[in-house]
Amino acid sequence: MKRPFVIFYAIIIYAVAELIWWGYMLMKLQPQRTGMILGEGSMFVIVFTAGAISLHKSIKKERRLQEQKKNFLLSVTHELKSPLASIKLLLQTIQKRDLTKQQVHDFINKSLLDIERLDDMVENMLLASKIDNRSYTFPKAQFNLSALVDNVVNRLQLNKCDLTQQLINAEIEPKIEITGDKFALTSVVTNLIENAIKYSGPCEVVDVKLYSKDSKVFLEVADHGIGIADAEKPRIFDRFYRVGSEETRNTKGTGLGLYIVREVLNQHEASISVKDNDPTGSIFEVVFA
Repeated sequence: MKRPFVIFYAIIIYAVAELIWWGYMLMKLQPQRTGMILGEGSMFVIVFTAGAISLHKSIKKERRLQEQKKNFLLSVTHELKSPLASIKLLLQTIQKRDLTKQQVHDFINKSLLDIERLDDMVENMLLASKIDNRSYTFPKAQFNLSALVDNVVNRLQLNKCDLTQQLINAEIEPKIEITGDKFALTSVVTNLIENAIKYSGPCEVVDVKLYSKDSKVFLEVADHGIGIADAEKPRIFDRFYRVGSEETRNTKGTGLGLYIVREVLNQHEASISVKDNDPTGSIFEVVFA
């Protein structure tokens, strides 16, 4: 991607050199019009500079987008390969070995967890595509948000650690009703909790709180993981954006989760903010007005 910048700057240098040359020649031939030549030349330089800056930003933005798309393709490839390999190995083991009924049951449950992971990823990509194309209508109806959050927590609270260890600590105020798109908001809650788990250490607790206060509904998802640098916070909700590159990053994901969260919440006139957790980690706070 360096070649476009080289060409871009070469054109700018050539254009400026030509402007200076022709300006000099005109003032030499018609010294009485020096003021007019300098004035018009200055105006041209201002317009040309503004256009050059705008073009430079566009090229830089396109370069960043191409890099993000490359990272997205790499991450999707990894995200698909890992659970598919796991499912294949589990099914081959069931097929080739004489297992007990309990072992078969455990292997099937593990396969179903990997299938759910694949299903979540596909749903994310489809929803992100529909949002981006503005083809998703966000059908809204009144529903129990408390039950929704509780269901997501129970689904994600699955054998990540020993049964004696708690992965998700949920404090959910019962019977909180809101009007919104239940499917899209399920994706919001799922993405926020999965994101917290993803960036936490093994078996570290993730805190989920849902409560109402002053006629507003608050959803907080807090982790005790690596945290988010202040410089990265404004960009984490951008499509495809993830910190670092796919070649060096260890955490899973496609860079679509928080983009979906922001877009869905915008459609519900809700806000989301991120702040540092004490002593480590991040807190995502969603407010439904």
